[in-house]
Amino acid sequence: MHYSVLLNESIEGLNIKPDGIYVDATLGYAGHSSKILEKLTTGHLYGFDQDAKAIEYSFKKLDSISHDNFTIIKSNFISLKEELNSRGIEKVDGILFDLGFSSPQIDDPSRGFSFMKDAPLDMRMNQDQNKSANDVVNKYKEDELTNIFFKYAEEKYSRSIAKGIVKARPINTTMELVDVIKKNVPTSYFIKKHPEREIFQAIRIEVNKELDVLQDVLPDAIEMLNKGGRLCVITFHSLEDRIVKQQFKKDSQVNSLVSGLKEDEIPDEFKPKLKIINKKPIEASEKELKENSRSKSAKLRIVERV
Repeated sequence: MHYSVLLNESIEGLNIKPDGIYVDATLGYAGHSSKILEKLTTGHLYGFDQDAKAIEYSFKKLDSISHDNFTIIKSNFISLKEELNSRGIEKVDGILFDLGFSSPQIDDPSRGFSFMKDAPLDMRMNQDQNKSANDVVNKYKEDELTNIFFKYAEEKYSRSIAKGIVKARPINTTMELVDVIKKNVPTSYFIKKHPEREIFQAIRIEVNKELDVLQDVLPDAIEMLNKGGRLCVITFHSLEDRIVKQQFKKDSQVNSLVSGLKEDEIPDEFKPKLKIINKKPIEASEKELKENSRSKSAKLRIVERV
């Protein structure tokens, strides 16, 4: 039903203790969570997700492993700290973010994530929210669309595509949108580059505010780690990876305000918060790539609280 990307590498990276408290901030269909739960005895797992179908499936899967050692929280992970604090959890021993979309979400035509299947323009992770891809495509101004395509897709024909979208409105389905993209770039470019892939990605990021949420939640996740606790983040495109890399780099260095002091003179609040476990991101093995082509762009970064 769903291939869990970099499964063994991320579980190993968490360095799980049987009595620890762990968070799967992107529960999905419980591929990673089930492996975490199998390693717990007196510990507890908290899983976050907004997707009702994923939660229903994951509850049954996790409940077959343990009745008492997990809690599923229906929420975007932006509320990670607030939701855990409300349950009396101030510190945890490990947190995992798998920022990819699960196969069932992509493959379900009704969700509108795929540029290869005709469906209403939706792309909402949380189907209770109001804004959908239809709103972005049909209501945003040309300049707004251009900026989104430049920023999130790094698409050189952003202006042309945005202009074409505005001219073709209303656009109600994924295939209508693909057709508009095709008509507003050179034919050879469309065949070679398939810009619809990145344009759909850009719209999806805008609908779900993915990069803003990631940037906001990482400091909270780091603060919630116990000493020795691990944070594992799997990203799938360069913009996500850049945010994670920069945050980890910032928190693994001595604050520049005290860079001239000796180590024993530096106040605790200015010392590094993190130790970087893998200098270079971990990527999928050849074996995994043969089993799941969607793992190709995945990168795993791991840090430990010091």
